[in-house]
Amino acid sequence: MSVERVHRLSYAVDAAAPAGALYTLVADTTPWPLFLPDTVHTERLEFDGAVERYSHWAGVDGELGRSLWRRALDAGRRRVDFREERPAGPLRGACGSWRVEELAPGWSRLVLEQELTVEEVPGAERILAGAGARGRAVADGLRAVAERWRGLDALLVSCEESVRIQGPPEAVHAFLYEVGSWAGRVAHVAGAEVVEDRPGVQRARLVNLAEDGSRYPTDEVRVCFPAAGRIVFKRTRPHPLLAAHAGEWSVEPDPAGVTVVGRHDVLLDEGAVERVLGPGADLARARRYVREVLGRESRAVLGPAQEYAGEPVRTLRSV
Repeated sequence: MSVERVHRLSYAVDAAAPAGALYTLVADTTPWPLFLPDTVHTERLEFDGAVERYSHWAGVDGELGRSLWRRALDAGRRRVDFREERPAGPLRGACGSWRVEELAPGWSRLVLEQELTVEEVPGAERILAGAGARGRAVADGLRAVAERWRGLDALLVSCEESVRIQGPPEAVHAFLYEVGSWAGRVAHVAGAEVVEDRPGVQRARLVNLAEDGSRYPTDEVRVCFPAAGRIVFKRTRPHPLLAAHAGEWSVEPDPAGVTVVGRHDVLLDEGAVERVLGPGADLARARRYVREVLGRESRAVLGPAQEYAGEPVRTLRSV
């Protein structure tokens, strides 16, 4: 008969940020791929205004893993209670809370309480230590982002490109999935290597061409949902001007054909602006530059996808 033991962990970190700003980062997991290095994708599955279920894709011990969470959000108390659904053994249970306390104007404390139930088997201590370390890493990451709250909006850029195709959605999704074949077919891709860790989970390394002909590499993790016509990705080595880059390719069928959308969400690296764009460049110029690059690269993918589906290329529409 297996023996289980409950471990209670606590971690607190102070932030030079208002309590409201820090709580917002805890409560909204959508931008976590831009803020937390190990987080690849989050997706809200259910939400009634107070209780949510969400899916979390993150790197665990060098591999990408998916976990399901249920959370109760209390904005008035600045508290979020959480519980993992169906944790993987030997972790039998994981729950706890995030709590944000106001220390003084412009100062707050983030408190993480974890209750982990672990089966006493070989390797259990490593699982327990890993779960605690990941919780602390999230707390430290959110604290670091919160301390940049005054200028954070200026560093975030989102954009989309879309195209209508009168062709089968399966063919379009196949082209987006086969990123390893993009070299020579997609204008800005000079080289592409793909490793599929398991069906639907890819690690891609692309060699990209800039407008001036120079080359820069990017690495990304891709999670593919063929039945839903979606591929979400996070670049673990993004464009030199970016601190983080995540996005999604989606194929949305309707009776007349499909709409293919490429979406990008990025976090600018403020310290790289002048290094990449030259002396005197500011964030406004960096935002314009990034939108131009991402738009151009999205269109370079969507055009061949349209041809691959057997449709003559039409004008692409920016969204």
